[in-house]
Amino acid sequence: MTDPLPDDTPETSAAEEGPGLYASIEAILLVVDEPVSEITLAQLLERPTHEISAALRALSAEYTEQGRGFDLREVAGGWRFYTRDVCAPVVERYVTDGQQARLTQAALETLAVVAYRQPVSRARVSSIRGVNSDGVMRTLTLRGLIEEAGQDPEGQAILYRTTNYFLERLGLRGLDELPELAPYLPDDLPEEIVEDK
Repeated sequence: MTDPLPDDTPETSAAEEGPGLYASIEAILLVVDEPVSEITLAQLLERPTHEISAALRALSAEYTEQGRGFDLREVAGGWRFYTRDVCAPVVERYVTDGQQARLTQAALETLAVVAYRQPVSRARVSSIRGVNSDGVMRTLTLRGLIEEAGQDPEGQAILYRTTNYFLERLGLRGLDELPELAPYLPDDLPEEIVEDK
């Protein structure tokens, strides 16, 4: 049988009380892009600095003891999450895998349209290809092969161009070294696609 709450203690649920100290620290550390000092955490969480310090060290020890894939480290005057050293090969494979995978036929077609028609909008690329190219354009942007190049003054659409990384990957000094396109096009292509090429 539990003791009843004293009359002056309001009954509250965990949700009303808010997250605990460890959960609050973890939430903050998950969104930071640079180490956060114990003093800053103490001010944010309105707790004594020694309490924050003890909690950080306890969390770090707990992650190590559990063999988690991440680590909580004190560096550069603050605390931050890092991937654990033993996980480096897996993380590296994940990060580089998308960069090393070959481009699909759709991605190659889209990249060619951007390269020869730049600056060009997504809608124009889709029109030339005859299919929606938004997803492929996002992929090419994430891979660093194309980038935003301002807005179309008439329609306000975002325009895209190839990047220096694109030139580097193709071994070109500039866009003027792109091969002539006309010899590779079928004879029955609409004139608007081959114009200026």
